[in-house]
Amino acid sequence: MSLISAQPLFYPKLSRTKSPLVHTKNSQPLHPIKKIRNSPIPCSKSYLFLPNDEKLKMGLLSSGRFKSQVGASSGEAKSFDSERAPQEVFAWSSVILPFLFPALGGLLFGYDIGATSGATISLQSPELSGTNWFNLSAIELGLVVSGSLYGALLGSLIVYPISDFLGRRRELITASVFYVFGGLLTAYAPGLGVLLVGRLLYGLGIGVAMHGAPLYIAETCPSQIRGTLISLKELFIVLGILLGYFVGSYEINAVGGWRYMYGVSAPIALVMGLGMLSLPPSPRWLLLRAVQGKGPLQEYKEKAIIALQRLRGWSTGDKVSEKQIEDTIVSLKSAYTDQESEGSFLEVFRGPSLKALIIGGGLVLFQQITGQPSVLYYAGSILQTAGFSAAADATKVSVIVGIFKLLMTGIAVLKVDDLGRRPLLIGGVSGIALSLVLLSAYYKFLGGFPFVAVAALLLYVGCYQISFGPISWLMVSEIFPLRTRGKGISLAVLTNFGSNAIVTFAFSPLKELLGAENLFLLFGAIALLSLLFVIVYVPETKGLSLEEIESKVLK
Repeated sequence: MSLISAQPLFYPKLSRTKSPLVHTKNSQPLHPIKKIRNSPIPCSKSYLFLPNDEKLKMGLLSSGRFKSQVGASSGEAKSFDSERAPQEVFAWSSVILPFLFPALGGLLFGYDIGATSGATISLQSPELSGTNWFNLSAIELGLVVSGSLYGALLGSLIVYPISDFLGRRRELITASVFYVFGGLLTAYAPGLGVLLVGRLLYGLGIGVAMHGAPLYIAETCPSQIRGTLISLKELFIVLGILLGYFVGSYEINAVGGWRYMYGVSAPIALVMGLGMLSLPPSPRWLLLRAVQGKGPLQEYKEKAIIALQRLRGWSTGDKVSEKQIEDTIVSLKSAYTDQESEGSFLEVFRGPSLKALIIGGGLVLFQQITGQPSVLYYAGSILQTAGFSAAADATKVSVIVGIFKLLMTGIAVLKVDDLGRRPLLIGGVSGIALSLVLLSAYYKFLGGFPFVAVAALLLYVGCYQISFGPISWLMVSEIFPLRTRGKGISLAVLTNFGSNAIVTFAFSPLKELLGAENLFLLFGAIALLSLLFVIVYVPETKGLSLEEIESKVLK
């Protein structure tokens, strides 16, 4: 079957005029495409390097695998089919380790949340604490619980000016060092002061890891699975929470059990650090340093090619990796032709970077101020009112909610690169608003119907885990321009932990001032505002490379 006569239904109709791509008696093809048999899809690797207009002539860009739509700032989708590059061919086995070791940074963040819930019970018990300073005041206990949060705030501030210098890989190695020493110091603390220092060090690890992990994953994975992998990082956070709850339940009756709860994090952090030492730097970060004039372009280009080959498991001298690196260099040079080579301290507040900051910062802000800590705070009492006997045990209640969070996060992971970011956000945030209104109604006048409260709680947790939970961090990791990506994500992490702290500390006075029913109603109104924000400002980035997001979505 000839190329001209082959016109499957999903191909555009081809012209009957002679095509320069077809062998004729007296002509040669302009591109080195091998003979095409019955399949309309060319098998030659040289197809990958054809210009897009030639691919259109061949009827290939209309195939579903080369389609994507991107929402404009108003929420209107725009098609870039004719400008899309072909998606990268990769083996799943080659992306496991470059994802797994950074994702352990998220698991250790979640583990701290889960372990602390059991550790505070153990630490305050006269029989089980194993200390003579177990009688903690409310302020001292608050410092123990929130010590890692303050460390995370400090870590995100520290990493802001030095992230581009350190690079993603060294950031994660640094985070693992903080995790190891913070976990060990907390576990062996002889007094409250040392315990608080350990909590602060561990929090520094959280702040640095939550900055470096999404960066490294986003910059090293193929674009068509970027959403899946970064959402999986959120799944690892939930797994960490569950692991913390499980260790807490197991050690809750041991004398000094809180030491084991915190100490388990150290070997996991050691594995993370050793794993990152075995991985190469991010190729995109290497090329960024070259464009910034931090070293010879050819040297950084060769390092980037080697890094990409190691990440994909390709052999040395592979031409596909060289082509990808060349294309990325051209893209970076084109983007920064008339700009300073390195983003300034304030550039993140201007132009495309400001637009990205509004989108990413807005998502992580609404992620916290729609009441996530407060709703989970009420989880135990809500389940108790429904008659669940297991709710009498706080650790078992936490495991129930945690397992449900895990299941819903799994759904988001499976669907984020299929459905896209916007549909999951819009559907999930709508559910969050509805669940908060139902919780308010339960505390106001539906107290006799406990199933309403249980349904509202599970609806909230489920909708959060398919929307704000994973997708906020996914959007943050991919929306910023490369030159300001490090600084932009630092500000997003700072916004996230800062708003978390505000909500956590404002909850009690607001509850006393407004009452639970009105507080949940307030959170519901904020959720509706966040839904409007998503519809108006958040674009669709499914399937786009990081360079395409910068050139087509932000400009």
